[in-house]
Parts: sequence; C-alpha cells; structure tokens
Amino acid sequence: MSDKRVRGHTLQEFDREMSALNGLVLKAAAKARKNLAQAIQSLEEKDTELARQVVLRDKEIDALELEVDEKVLQIIARRQPVAKDLRDLLAVSKMMSDVERIGDETRRLARLTLAFYSGDCSPPCDQLLRDIPKLARFVDGMLAKAMQAFEDDDARMALEVLRMDVQLDNEMRAALRRLSTYLLEDSRSVGHVVKITLGLRGVDRIGSHAAYIARHVIFLIKGQDVRHENLEEVEREIEGS
Repeated sequence: MSDKRVRGHTLQEFDREMSALNGLVLKAAAKARKNLAQAIQSLEEKDTELARQVVLRDKEIDALELEVDEKVLQIIARRQPVAKDLRDLLAVSKMMSDVERIGDETRRLARLTLAFYSGDCSPPCDQLLRDIPKLARFVDGMLAKAMQAFEDDDARMALEVLRMDVQLDNEMRAALRRLSTYLLEDSRSVGHVVKITLGLRGVDRIGSHAAYIARHVIFLIKGQDVRHENLEEVEREIEGS
C-alpha cells in the first residue's frame, strides 16, 4: 500500500497508526467484494447454502468497522490531531462506514436468493433476474477502482468511479424499464418484480457508496471536499490540476 499520505509526519508512530488504519479499510473492502461476488453466484446458481454463508460473513465486516472506530478514537485521544491529520483521519473513518453499508446491501442480496429458492413458491425466471448479476458486477468494478485509487493515491482513478456512477444510473433506469415491461405482459409476476426491484435498488446503493468512497479519496489527496459537487465540478478540479 502506498504510504504517501502518511509519510513525513513528525510523529512516526502516527504514520504507522494511519497505515494500519488504512490497511483495515482495505481488508474490509476486500471482504465486501468477496461477499458481493458470492451473493451473485448464489443467485445465479440457486445456492442457498452459499447465500447463508454470505449472510453470516457480514459480521466480519461489522467487526472490522468496530475495530476501525476504536482505533480512530485511540488516535484522537493519544495524538490530538489537528488540521489535515484530523481531516484525513475522519475521511478514512467515513470510508469504512461506506464499506460497512456495502456489506449490509450484499447481505440483503444473499437473502434474495433465500427468498426465491428456500421456500415452496415457484422462483422467478432467469429473464427477470438477469440485470441483478450484470449490474452487481459493474458496481463491484466501481468498488475495486475506488479502493485502488485509495491505495495508490490516484485522484484521476477516483474520478473514473464518479463517471461510472453516471453510467450506473443510466443502466439502472433501463433495467427498471425492462421490469415494468415484463410486469405489463404478465401481472402474475408482481411479487417477484417487487423483490427484484428491491434487489436492484440495493445494487444501486452499493454503487453510490463506492462513489462516496471515491469522493473521500479525492478529499484525502486534494484536500477538497467534493461530496456535494456534481461530476463536471469535480472534473474541473482534477483535470485542471
């Protein structure tokens, strides 16, 4: 992992503590990505046992969030960071919160597999489900790129994530239109369509959290809070630098 953000500090112990904190966030994100991949695999393969494993493993990400929170409090208490040090510390803490929420959404996706294939009701057809795996793999790419930008201190890569978020919005609208069309053709599928719509919304939220992580990365690198700026404004700030 790149140490550019924490090198050169007058307190080498603070540098080491921040590097360890960054490592925990990266570890949690790796677990979230694994859970997402297996949640989608469980849906495609109708594997309820794998889905249950994903649900249980979300607790590992929760535990890492608690560990990060505890370390943040310890660093604040011991080092009393100010200015940039404090901003960086809080930004990393917020990134961990987004990773934890991604874990929550992934757990809900796994429960979708259980809802469709654990009971006696007939499952939805593959045509209805096809957009969830497709978009889930897209948002996994967003998360992977956001975390790589964090690891490499790469603001331009973080900007790519924000561009992908715009593409995700377009893909999501198209997927919801396809569901609406299917429902008009066969109103008996309304129960499945409702569950699948909730699943798609969960995938969309994963993409939103990945985009927020990318915005936190830009803040860490540039010192500019871009959480509420639109894509064009962020592009001007990064491309113009």
